[in-house]
Amino acid sequence: MPTTAPAVVQPAPKSWWRERSVHIALALWIASFVVVLMMAHGSLPFNRPLLAKFPYRSQVLVMVFQPVLPLVLIAVVYLLTRRRTVPDMATRAPDKSLAVRETLLLWVYGALVLGAGQVVGQKLFGEGIGLHLNGSLFGATRVQTPHEVWFWAGYNFVLYAMVPYLIFRVRGYSREALNLKSTNLRSDTLVIFVVLVLESAAELAAGGIFKLTGHQLAAGALLSFTVHLLGTGLPIMIFIYSILMPRYMRITGSATTTVLLGALSYAALHIFEYWTVYDSFQHAVLSLLVVAQTFIGPGLIKSFLTVRTGNAWVHLWAYHAIAPHVTVDTPVVVKIFQIE
Repeated sequence: MPTTAPAVVQPAPKSWWRERSVHIALALWIASFVVVLMMAHGSLPFNRPLLAKFPYRSQVLVMVFQPVLPLVLIAVVYLLTRRRTVPDMATRAPDKSLAVRETLLLWVYGALVLGAGQVVGQKLFGEGIGLHLNGSLFGATRVQTPHEVWFWAGYNFVLYAMVPYLIFRVRGYSREALNLKSTNLRSDTLVIFVVLVLESAAELAAGGIFKLTGHQLAAGALLSFTVHLLGTGLPIMIFIYSILMPRYMRITGSATTTVLLGALSYAALHIFEYWTVYDSFQHAVLSLLVVAQTFIGPGLIKSFLTVRTGNAWVHLWAYHAIAPHVTVDTPVVVKIFQIE
C-alpha cells in the first residue's frame, strides 16, 4: 500500500463557519441563483413531469429551500455523534502529492465513463446513461424497458464501483482505508436508523407509493432497491465516499472543505440527468446550475455522514439505497417492469 503521511489535525467543529471554503460556497450558491434568474427569462427548459404544474417561481423556490432538510439532518447527525471519536480520514489516504494524482486520475476516468455513457446510451436506447433512471425523483419522460434498466445498472456498477474498487484494492488499500469498515458499529447503526426514519417520513408523506397494490409494493420495492443499489447507490459510494473523500481530507486538511467537495462531487456525477438539456449555451449553463442546486443538498448530508462516521456504508443505508430510491422511485420501477 502507498505510504501514508502523519495525521492531519482537523479544525474544531465550532469553527466551520470561519473557513474560507464556506464563504466561497455561499457566494457561489447565491450567484448561481442570480445567473439562473438572469438566463431563464421566466421559464426552465427541463422536462420534469412532477414539477410541470408548478409555475416558474415555485420551481425556483423549491431549489432555494431544497437544502433545508439536509441541513436539519446534518444537525441531527452532529448531535448523535457529538460524543464519539470522529475518525480522521486523512490518515487513510497516501501523502498529499500522491493523493492529488489519484484524485485527478479518478476524475479523468469518471469523466470518460460519463461521456461514454452518453454515447453508448444514445446509440442503444436513444438516451444517455446517467446516475439516475429516467423517472427518478422528477417523474418519467418515457417508459424504459427492463433490458435498458439492467444495462444501466450493470454499466454504472461495473465502471463506477467494481473497477475503481478493485484497482484501489490491488494498489494495497484496505477496506478501512476505503471507508468500508465501521469503527463504531453501535453509533453507525443509530445514525442510520434515525436519518432513515426522518428522511423516509418526509418522502412517504409526499410520495405515491401507497397507491400501489400490496403485490406491487412488495415486488416493486425489492426490485427498485436492487436496481438502484447497483445502478447508483454502490457506484456513488465507491467513487466518491470510499475513494475521493479520504483524499479530499488529505489534500485540504479540513473536514468542512471535504464535506463541501463531497457535495460538489455528488452533483458533478449527475450533470447528465435525463432532464438536462445541452442543445445551446444557455441551456447548458442552466442545466449545470440547476443540477448543482438540486444535488448539492443531498450531497452535503451524504458527505457529512461519511466524515462524522468514517464509514461510507452509513450514507448508503441512511440516505440513498432506501430513501429515496425505494420510498420515491418504486412506482417508476413497477411501471417499467409491468408489475401487477
